[in-house]
Amino acid sequence: MNDDIRNIVLGVVATGVSAALGWIARSYLWRRKLRRKQAFFGLPTNSECLLVVNRKAGSDGTVHRNDVSALLELSALIKDCGAHADIVQHDTARQGFGERTEFCLGGPSSNRRMAAHLSSLLPGIRVNTDSEPVSERGAFRIGTDRYLAEPGVSEYVLLARLTVGEGARPVFLCCGQRSITNQAATRYLARHHERLTRKYGDGSFCLLLKVVNSQAYGPDVVELVADVIRAARTPLPEPTPEPEPAE
Repeated sequence: MNDDIRNIVLGVVATGVSAALGWIARSYLWRRKLRRKQAFFGLPTNSECLLVVNRKAGSDGTVHRNDVSALLELSALIKDCGAHADIVQHDTARQGFGERTEFCLGGPSSNRRMAAHLSSLLPGIRVNTDSEPVSERGAFRIGTDRYLAEPGVSEYVLLARLTVGEGARPVFLCCGQRSITNQAATRYLARHHERLTRKYGDGSFCLLLKVVNSQAYGPDVVELVADVIRAARTPLPEPTPEPEPAE
């Protein structure tokens, strides 16, 4: 074997070794990224999760198209983790939490399960479910702060990851003042789950997000207001009843 052939063979071998090492490194990084994603969402391969859907306001069992879009985004996340979703209506999801990962969508006025989660897991949050006055409809009260909705201009949504007990699967809440804010929360979760993983790991959080000018930008322009988990977990005092008029 002359020197030219030897150099060619060595070059081919070196190229093959480099390609193999590169494939191994990429495969390792991809698997590590997948494991972190599965751990954050509580969705190991072939696991089952729950998608709890709300109803469109003023209708019987109909889901708003924005909430359907939000479900599609969540379904893509679940599929990426190699898991499977069971979609149920909010008034038929009669089971506890912690055994399966749960994604709960919609405000308490359209989702009974969301109302139950807020009451038991985030007692420091109240959502105005009254239809009148219009300016107060859907308003959030978190601790001593209030957040009013300006439809199409400035609206708020809560995005929470909550766990109860060691080893329990998380519950994700997307509780918005309008259906488009629910979609904004799921899109924010899909886009920023890696950053959220780095910051919170497998811990709990409750983010207050502001959806800006949805009438022009849809669910895409979202600002992080704050992580309100501490205030959200501190029970609010019961409202003081008004004194009865003297006779």
